[in-house]
Amino acid sequence: MDHLRPVEPADPSPVDGPAGPDLVDLLRRCGRADEAAFAQLYDATAARIHGLAVRVVRDPAQAEEVTQEAFLDIWRTAGRYDPAKGSPLAWLLTITHRKAVDRVRAAEAATRRDLTYHHQNQPVEHDSTAEAAQASLEAHRVRGALAHLTEVQREAVTLAYLGGYTHTEVATMLDLPVGTAKTRIRDGLIRLRDALGVGS
Repeated sequence: MDHLRPVEPADPSPVDGPAGPDLVDLLRRCGRADEAAFAQLYDATAARIHGLAVRVVRDPAQAEEVTQEAFLDIWRTAGRYDPAKGSPLAWLLTITHRKAVDRVRAAEAATRRDLTYHHQNQPVEHDSTAEAAQASLEAHRVRGALAHLTEVQREAVTLAYLGGYTHTEVATMLDLPVGTAKTRIRDGLIRLRDALGVGS
């Protein structure tokens, strides 16, 4: 496991199921330090994991690093995977999403540190203050509107629009058929629109 191969373009075929490898078995074997199983797991899931990293960090070089960090974490923690708590793909994507969000937050913190001096020494214009107040009010309205959704709608909408997951990934993470996940997201968005008072 000294060197991970570059991520190949996404393969549209399923990574688990009748046509794909048994990810549960591969994770169990990885938990026993089986490097061949890890290589198979990597080949089966790297495109999906890298795709999620790209969507969250929006920088190909950073996404490559996130992908590598995610696989290192997967290698170290594979023995902790419990099939009773969710699908293997959802577990892998959750680790990746966490790593990607951490990377985005670290980059944002670095940017804030770099800009702090300049912002402290610049006069605050009235318009920028008004814009900041408006953005804060909008965020407050959205948070309040989310409270009007059912728990299942809020969970699906949050994963799709705040988490950056696709409908298929949301379905996998919530252990639902894709159609049910799409319905929850659609119904949640309609309810959110109504709560915000946005015209239809």
